[in-house]
Amino acid sequence: MYPAELVKPMREDLTKVGFEELHTAEAVDHALAKEGTTLVVVNSVCGCAAANARPGARMSIQNAKRPTNLVTVFAGVDKAAVEQARIHMVPFPPSSPCMALFKDGELVHMLERHHIEGRPAEIIAENLIDAYNEYC
Repeated sequence: MYPAELVKPMREDLTKVGFEELHTAEAVDHALAKEGTTLVVVNSVCGCAAANARPGARMSIQNAKRPTNLVTVFAGVDKAAVEQARIHMVPFPPSSPCMALFKDGELVHMLERHHIEGRPAEIIAENLIDAYNEYC
């Protein structure tokens, strides 16, 4: 587990733009049971989360169509929440960071770490926006 003071600014990268932090398995299930679309960002302390994933997620929500709900769990911190989110992301293997778009509780789009690592935030945002335009 990472110290709270270490991850605080990384959490705030998403919460300051409207993402809700989920800390328990129950909170994940509740969020994914909501009608509409839900973007789940599995946040991480790694460099690709800082340089690519979080900025890409922030840019993507500037789109006219965007998810109804924005939530995040933090790998290495919110263990139960991350495990529960990953159960909903099957058949994709666990990775962090990653992003999943759900529509009415069904997984409809997934960005795994290998789609994020080494790619500019703009490309990640474009990928998410394409999914929003299709599903939101």
